[in-house]
Amino acid sequence: MEWLIPLIIVVVLVLVIGIYLWATYNSLVTLNVRVDEAWSDITVQLKRRADLIPNLIEAVKGYAAHEKAVFENVTKARAETLSASGPAEASAAENHMQQALKSIFAVAEAYPQLQASQNFLQLQSELVDTEDKIQASRRFYNGGVRELNTKIKVFPNTLFVRSLGFHEREFFEVTEAAAIAEPPRVQF
Repeated sequence: MEWLIPLIIVVVLVLVIGIYLWATYNSLVTLNVRVDEAWSDITVQLKRRADLIPNLIEAVKGYAAHEKAVFENVTKARAETLSASGPAEASAAENHMQQALKSIFAVAEAYPQLQASQNFLQLQSELVDTEDKIQASRRFYNGGVRELNTKIKVFPNTLFVRSLGFHEREFFEVTEAAAIAEPPRVQF
């Protein structure tokens, strides 16, 4: 009978550890899927903005065809955004896109007729809406990354979760704060 108490203690201990590992694994899978979903949301919004860019270029080109360098920079930034495969690349592309958008809106400011164009105004409105959605998607993504990274780093999870295939994810940060310190100026 004396052997029964240590056996019960060992069984309970193994059971508690098993439940802890099961719950931790499932919560990490959930967080990982949430981060993947949030990244997907970001890419959808970046694609939406990239789809608006050619129309914006055409609208401005009709009034300022001589601004080839500006249009080339915007087109290059658009291509860079579409080809970004992760948060670090997307962050660099985002910096370039913000600079390119500032330059195209600076050109547009010089043409009052362009600013009065319904097509241009509608594109500006859609672009502002898309920029807001990109910001919201970034916040959601970075929140998910924060939760996942915290769960991975806390003790005792840090002892075993990497061996289960979980790893910390990158935040979608802006590498050049000056690039977004002043958002693209959009006037109506």
